[in-house]
Amino acid sequence: MDNSPLASAPAQPAATVTVQVIPVTTPAQQEQFLDVPAIVYRQDPNWVPPLRSDVAKQLAPTNPFCQYGRLQAFVALQADASQPGGGTPVGRIVAAVNQRLIDREGTAIGLFGFFECVDEFAVAEALFAAAAAWLRSQGMTTLRGPIDLSTHNNCLMLIDGFESPPMVMMPYNPPYYPQFMERLGWHKAKDAYAYIFPLDQPLPAEFEKAYRIACKSGVTFRPIATKGEAFERDCISLYQLFTTAFAHNWSSTPRTQEEFLEEARSLQSLVDPDVFPVAEYNGEMIGFWMGLPDYNIALKHVNGKLNWLGILKFLWFRRQIDQGRVIAICALPEYRRKMVPLALIYLGMMGGIKKGKPYRRAELSWVYEDNFPSRKLIEASGGTIYKTYRIYEQELH
Repeated sequence: MDNSPLASAPAQPAATVTVQVIPVTTPAQQEQFLDVPAIVYRQDPNWVPPLRSDVAKQLAPTNPFCQYGRLQAFVALQADASQPGGGTPVGRIVAAVNQRLIDREGTAIGLFGFFECVDEFAVAEALFAAAAAWLRSQGMTTLRGPIDLSTHNNCLMLIDGFESPPMVMMPYNPPYYPQFMERLGWHKAKDAYAYIFPLDQPLPAEFEKAYRIACKSGVTFRPIATKGEAFERDCISLYQLFTTAFAHNWSSTPRTQEEFLEEARSLQSLVDPDVFPVAEYNGEMIGFWMGLPDYNIALKHVNGKLNWLGILKFLWFRRQIDQGRVIAICALPEYRRKMVPLALIYLGMMGGIKKGKPYRRAELSWVYEDNFPSRKLIEASGGTIYKTYRIYEQELH
């Protein structure tokens, strides 16, 4: 296991903790739930605070998830003599039932997500006991996570690679979390990897050759549209490609078009079209390379709040962004012989190093351990694994 500042100086309460886990039912309890990460990570320089408003939105009854699922948030409070009936928040968890996932897999799978906990095993034990009890009451027989309602949201637990901050829209946690999971009897369901690409090394020659072959076979390439109706049209095409190409991803369920478009609109102003090429054939989108600048470099400074001061800080620190994350490379199977995936890698990398671009390196994440076709392609282009993540499972007895 890698070393991190938390390994030597964890943020933790006293050695023995009197803890109470309660369901979140009031606005005050939700604020305590939202406060937990800042307590857990206060000594960790790699942590990037999530936007509180985004987390609250996911837990709100208006979340489209509530049309096909149900959830219960819990917060762990450490007894505090100065706060009768209350206490200091020291942990949190959300138990969820995603009916789409159950229907797809044919198993009563409950999910846990949004898990955060101080370095005190008794707190983690109490949180998981509360989540398991609620899921049993919902008829679940298996528990899987961390998955924040679905794998389209934050998911996975970092188990190796704690020495650097997470890139945009990737998870992060202290190194003691996987230790807690082992003590609690969880087993690995599946691992996933993040690959790192240094952009000062040229791609092998076959990638440029693949681009020329694709062009000669009638495939055309262009940057993603970022404005107006053209952006909306491209997003609908992206949704259709996602739904087709990733339909059989493990533990994943399809989003509605409106869910997809809502997330796309939230990212619209963050897109750099030079690192987001799309491939078309006869005017139809048949592939894409989805890259984003690593906005975590700026978000680290806004303390989870995009108020007027947070926005000013974000705009100031975004000038320091010098790396990006590749979220997905996609091409319809029937166009792979036209070398479209390799051509997209070539264009995405070339877009990242063109004159005036600040990018020094790129992360491609995440890729499941058994996705050998993608891993082979990534490794052939020079990517190396630098972070490992895990999703756990446990039977509910």
